[in-house]
This record gives sequence, C-alpha cells and structure tokens, in this order.
Amino acid sequence: MADRPYIVGNWKMNGTRAMLSEARAIDRAAQRYMKAEVAVAPPYTLIHAVHREAEQIGIGAQDCHADVDGAHTGDISAAMVADAGAKFVILGHSERRADHKESNAQINAKIGHALEAGLRIILCCGETLATREKGDAEAFVLKQLKASLPKIEDAAERLTVAYEPVWAIGTGKTATPKDIAAMHKAIRGLLDETYGPEVSAEVRILYGGSVKPENAKEILSIPEVGGALVGGASLSSESFLGIVVAASETEEA
Repeated sequence: MADRPYIVGNWKMNGTRAMLSEARAIDRAAQRYMKAEVAVAPPYTLIHAVHREAEQIGIGAQDCHADVDGAHTGDISAAMVADAGAKFVILGHSERRADHKESNAQINAKIGHALEAGLRIILCCGETLATREKGDAEAFVLKQLKASLPKIEDAAERLTVAYEPVWAIGTGKTATPKDIAAMHKAIRGLLDETYGPEVSAEVRILYGGSVKPENAKEILSIPEVGGALVGGASLSSESFLGIVVAASETEEA
C-alpha cells in the first residue's frame, strides 16, 4: 500500500468564492501534517481559484464527460478540468450512477479520456442497503469494478479506488469495521488479479460514507483502508482537518 493515507474532500454541489477561506485553511494546515496526503475536489467553478490558493493540497474535479469535446451543453471534458488546474477526477460516484443513470461503460469511457488528459483517477464503487441485505454486496461491488478498472501499466501512480456503501453516504451511518475490512480485502484481491500483487499493493483503497473526526481513526486503522473520501465533513476546515489529524496519528502508530 502507498506510504501515506490519502484524505480527499468531495465538496459536491457546495461552494462559492466565499469557500476559498476554507480551502486556504485546509492547505495551510496540511503543510503541518505531512504524514497524510490531502486533496479536495471543489465544484468546477472553483477548481482554478482553489488551485491558485493551494501550495500543498491536491486539487481535483468531481466528474468529467465521457467524450473529448462536442455538442454537450453544460458538460465539462477531462481536458477542460485539467486545464483549470485539476490533477485528479472522481468517477463513478454513486450519486452520478443514481442521479444521472451512468453505466459502467460510460464510466470506463470517462476514465480513458481522463487518463489521456493526464489526470489521476479516483474510481468509486459501492452497494445499496437492499443489495447488502440480500447478501450480494461483495459480488455487486466487484462486478462494478471489473467493468470499470482501466487496463493500464501504471495503476500504482494513476489509480485510487474508493469504496462507499451507498446507504452510509450522508446518513450518519457507517459500515462496521468487519464489513469494511471484508470489502476492502475483496477489492484488494481483484486489484491483485488485475494488476499483479506488486502493483496492486501501491493502489490505495479509500473508505467513504459519513467519515468524520469522531470515527476517522478507527476506520483508518482497518486493514487495507488507505484513506478516506469525505463528503459533508470536508466543507468545514475544522472537521476535515480533524480527519487529517486522525490519519496522521494512524500513520504514526
């Protein structure tokens, strides 16, 4: 597994220029906690502004279009977000899959263009509560990943996987440590099969789903958890940095 835990804030559809003060606070504090790699994905409108403010943290996008360019009013291509200053892009998030009916094939196409644009990928996967209650969670998540994982040789440098149980996003619920460990172990096995154990070991698997300062240390201590994809708690520098501190302390332990 890559050396440092990766803590990524997904601001979703939140933020105007008034949020730049939060980005500055996160960036300055991240310089004091170098044991964790810290990044944020603001809305498209703030990528360039946050990129100009940031000295330490990574800046990414929350999505990109599956085509390079064309007649797609209101959409943003991978090349455009890279040009704005993004270094990575989140793809396959459950909210995109559900709200925009994105298929694995569309996500795979997005990944291809994002890689061509020089972006790193955070590929999301996760099951609904109904799927988990049927006992199909692991098979469902692995099927998502098999259909989406890019066939690349430099996966260790360009790919991060984020497991987010859909029922735990923004609900205040989290999967049990046992559930998280089992799913991350299964994902690691698939990465081993796809890229080989040596490369797979360097691909971080993040957990997302109501991660907050109060539970971050426990979650980040679970085997194969290489960081966190944080939603609501990343909108406040105080709460987000609580997670960064927990990651740094976990790394020291």
